[in-house]
Amino acid sequence: MANRIPVETIILLKNSLDTIQPRSPERRKLIQDVADLHGVSVHTIWRALREQQMPSSARRSDAQKPRVLPGEEMQKFCEIIAAMQKRTRNKKGRHLSTTSCIRLLEGPGVITPDGLVQAAPGLLKRSTVNRHLKQMGFDQNTLAIDTPWVRFQAEHSNECWQFDFSPSDLKKLKVQNTKKTDDRTLMLASVVDDRSGVSYQEYHYILGEDVMTALRFLFAAMSPKPYKGSPFCGIPKILLMDNGPVSKSLVFKRVMKLLGVEIRLNAPASKEKRKIAARAKGKVERPFRSIKESLETLFWFHEPESLEEANEWLRAYLTKYNQGDHREENHSRMEDWVINAPKEGIRAMCSWEKFCSFVREPETRKVGGDACVSVEGVRFQLLPDMACQTVILLWGLLDNELFVEFNGEKSGPYYPCSGPIPLNTYRKHKKTSAEKRADRIDDLAKKLSIPRSALSSESTYSRNLLQSSQSINLDPPKEIPFEDVTPVGTRYFENRIDAKSAIAKMVGFPLCTLTPEQMEQVNLILQETLEIEPVLSRVRDYFNADKNKKGNPPCTEK
Repeated sequence: MANRIPVETIILLKNSLDTIQPRSPERRKLIQDVADLHGVSVHTIWRALREQQMPSSARRSDAQKPRVLPGEEMQKFCEIIAAMQKRTRNKKGRHLSTTSCIRLLEGPGVITPDGLVQAAPGLLKRSTVNRHLKQMGFDQNTLAIDTPWVRFQAEHSNECWQFDFSPSDLKKLKVQNTKKTDDRTLMLASVVDDRSGVSYQEYHYILGEDVMTALRFLFAAMSPKPYKGSPFCGIPKILLMDNGPVSKSLVFKRVMKLLGVEIRLNAPASKEKRKIAARAKGKVERPFRSIKESLETLFWFHEPESLEEANEWLRAYLTKYNQGDHREENHSRMEDWVINAPKEGIRAMCSWEKFCSFVREPETRKVGGDACVSVEGVRFQLLPDMACQTVILLWGLLDNELFVEFNGEKSGPYYPCSGPIPLNTYRKHKKTSAEKRADRIDDLAKKLSIPRSALSSESTYSRNLLQSSQSINLDPPKEIPFEDVTPVGTRYFENRIDAKSAIAKMVGFPLCTLTPEQMEQVNLILQETLEIEPVLSRVRDYFNADKNKKGNPPCTEK
């Protein structure tokens, strides 16, 4: 061969021909151009292509392609089967089998947005469908794949802290094991700076995640440490934590808001979005694992005797841990925390008294007559001025004392009362300002008086009042003459017949049954007056007196 064709040219030509249809005129034109470029014939180019040894495929030309149905129809059936398995999948991972899906497609069919879809009996096989489900990416493991995550890191120290609880592998100390009724668990509370990885942890006895314990721990983490070698302190801007009972507490939210800390929660798992929970907790979980593998495993040799000793050993370990290498930089974690501190500085933590005031919740209560008020079963002794008055209690989760707001002024602290005093040792309270004011008004009321002339017409005020009233000349209002109402019909009987009927009704029997003496007495009474009250009263007295006489015949005998 006079003109030798480079191997690279033949390979590039081969790749270009593979992209063109077998009977396309572009293939002939491409080969002719290459032959003209190198000054050889077209046959030489074809011979060079045949001599070029290319790796041959070990599979058939129709490998991974459905032969039972066209590719589009097979993909449609696979999508329907994958959707049915996804719809019937529960939390344990169980779902409708491929055989059951094929049976439904061959039987009643499946209703889709495009209409009813059915498959011919015997057309779809379980093994064939499973193979194409995996090849097309429709199997349940592929569909349930989690979305990829992106790593983040704060730019400055104390810009973001990650906070979490974790149960200790020690579970309980020896001191707690002796108390069978104590169900509390030994827990690790931890905060980790997102930028440097510096960690601060403490052991606590709690039942689950407790708000009071979380607040006490965060105050200790944000406050300057009393021991050397740990400058880690300050208030963070963001607190990243789980969506648990602590983050849902209104007291915890209020305290963090007053401190200027933004609470951000780890996104929960979402079945619809194929996302698992706790995506950004590695920085706080890694120190937990280090503590349990490097420190708590040594407790098999020497177990701490108390909670204070366990925290002391933990503090010594954390000092070494924070001096360890940073995950990316060429210095330690603590050095990274100091170097990357914000330019404006670290926000200092407030005092314990101020922090406790953030936790207090106002509650309106009425104080008892003994100037005591009961809070959660404990009676606190207040000032005598507050007896029987309405006050506002300022009681917090972190307080052992009680603070009170009365008449717009805060006072306290108040402590639990000592209970009843011994007999014969009574000593009354010192008089309060309210009692002194009341005594002063009582004394003044006893000493006050007015001139006697104020009650007569001799005083100047009375004379002026009379003169002013006489100077007013007004016509009197029109009068309605008095209408005399006759008493007949109201206080008097109209005649004797009505009087006797009333007497008969009063005594309970007809007057014809009376004796002549009794009837004569009734007539005498009626001759004197017909007034209702005197007549009935005298008749009643007569019959009562006559009834009490001995030997008197009954009034019913004539």
